[in-house]
Amino acid sequence: MTVPTLAELTAKGETPEIVFWVGCAGSFDDRAKRVTKAFVKILNATNTKFAVLGNEETCTGDPARRAGNEFLFQMQAISNIQVLNGYGVKKIVTACPHCFNTIKNEYPELGGTYEVIHHATYLQQLINQGKIKLTDTNSFKGKKITYHDSCYLGRANNIYEAPREVLQALDADLVEMKRCRTTGLCCGAGGAQMFKEPEKGNKDINVERAEEALATGAATVAVACPFCMTMLTDGVKSKEKEEVKVKDLAELIAEAQGL
Repeated sequence: MTVPTLAELTAKGETPEIVFWVGCAGSFDDRAKRVTKAFVKILNATNTKFAVLGNEETCTGDPARRAGNEFLFQMQAISNIQVLNGYGVKKIVTACPHCFNTIKNEYPELGGTYEVIHHATYLQQLINQGKIKLTDTNSFKGKKITYHDSCYLGRANNIYEAPREVLQALDADLVEMKRCRTTGLCCGAGGAQMFKEPEKGNKDINVERAEEALATGAATVAVACPFCMTMLTDGVKSKEKEEVKVKDLAELIAEAQGL
């Protein structure tokens, strides 16, 4: 698998079309690594010239800011901005809505202004450009799929249609949950809740959301966020419905192409 770093391309005097921001989950979480690999396979298959920062990439600082540690957020953000600006980066694609939101909306006030695209939108663009071609024999054709709206993609950045258009390209039967789009229910991980135990209550949010997903009768729950992936996978497990698969958009497209 070819994954060039920005340092390597710069040393050869080359400039990538996009910088793929992998994020902490995509780098270290075993489940999210599979999403990273799927997206890289798609980038290579579509001959997209890309690079990653590798060891020069650190956490965007999103969890620190959400948890109230503004000092740590600014330290991490400024460190990343110095690296990105040093390379003259213009366009960033990421598979994490938290990284997407932070770099797109919060880095400019600290001197980091870039064109930032979430991978759902980027996949939609590749499909529209004819670079991704899905055959009628892809394994998801006619299968029931439901899509969970990530808070940082949906309500925070108003991206609702791109992920659905990606799923429609699979020619799957997209069934919506009771709460979707602007009224979608959080998976329970946003706002740094991912890293702590939930407060006492009657039911965990991820279980409530998993119940809504299972109620659609879909065989696959599509997500576009590593946090949502973890929370919904755990929710489905708690209901002992592990035959229902939780998959990222990139995994679905890669699988449908046989990559």
